[in-house]
Amino acid sequence: MTNSVVVLGSINLDIVLHTDRLPKIGETIVGKGIDYLVGGKGSNQAVAISRSGGDVALLGKIGADTFGDKILSYLKEEKMDLSHLMIEPNFFTGIASIFKLPEDNCITVISGANELVDNTFVDSVVDVIKEADILLMQLEIPVSTVKYALRIAKQNGVTTVLNPAPFNSEILDTLDYVDYITPNEIEFEELCNKTLDTEEVFFEEMVKWDREHSTKLIVTRGGAGVSFVEDGKVETIPAYPVEVIDTTGAGDTFNGVFVTSIARGMSLKEAVRFASVGASMSTRSLGAQTGIPTFEEIESYIEKN
Repeated sequence: MTNSVVVLGSINLDIVLHTDRLPKIGETIVGKGIDYLVGGKGSNQAVAISRSGGDVALLGKIGADTFGDKILSYLKEEKMDLSHLMIEPNFFTGIASIFKLPEDNCITVISGANELVDNTFVDSVVDVIKEADILLMQLEIPVSTVKYALRIAKQNGVTTVLNPAPFNSEILDTLDYVDYITPNEIEFEELCNKTLDTEEVFFEEMVKWDREHSTKLIVTRGGAGVSFVEDGKVETIPAYPVEVIDTTGAGDTFNGVFVTSIARGMSLKEAVRFASVGASMSTRSLGAQTGIPTFEEIESYIEKN
């Protein structure tokens, strides 16, 4: 059993509408199908930790509705501590409405009960956070809550990992409380507040970040792999070749597997490599959580490839 990890974050039901194209304003079209899938960045990352062998507790809120019941029933099949998941009696569960097109998707998120994950909620679970080895967070709950929890964790010697998605500049004044930050390419540009239009400039900015911040930077770059700085130089772990069905949740899978790998005592390079494989493998199925692989599946893939 690995060291304990706590994920504080969002929990949604993803409503996936399959269609050949988006309707124009005022137009009605006939879609091809619908899926109801458990999602939310917090939930996705907790499932990735669980499946990759981590000992994880998920902290967050769902509504007292049919969607909340479905989510809870689904997550109980995973090996994770749900005892601090709160059900809001007079509010609805967060949802993500996803238009899935043949080559892409677009998403609208309605936060629902995730909006109510506030400092008072953090106070109610503060002992769980203080006793953890690692706290993993994202930005689909109020930023003020994220900042509050990061401070508490860091002040109590807990390793902190922040996935700054969706990006919010308010988090910048809390970087002293973040040990690892895991933006994608666009989020890293937003962190730097500048356009990085060539790979050379992008890497120069990564090295500059490493020099100026104590927060360790890991940038997920889709098909280009994952880059980080070691000994003053950028290293890139390439993306692993798979037949891609759906990239939804790949970044969350990376974060969950990365955290488990760090908890297992892997080096940064080993942890990034292992998480990169997990993220690649997760894209082989529809849905943010459906394709998240187990620790054994990732190991087997690495051995064969």
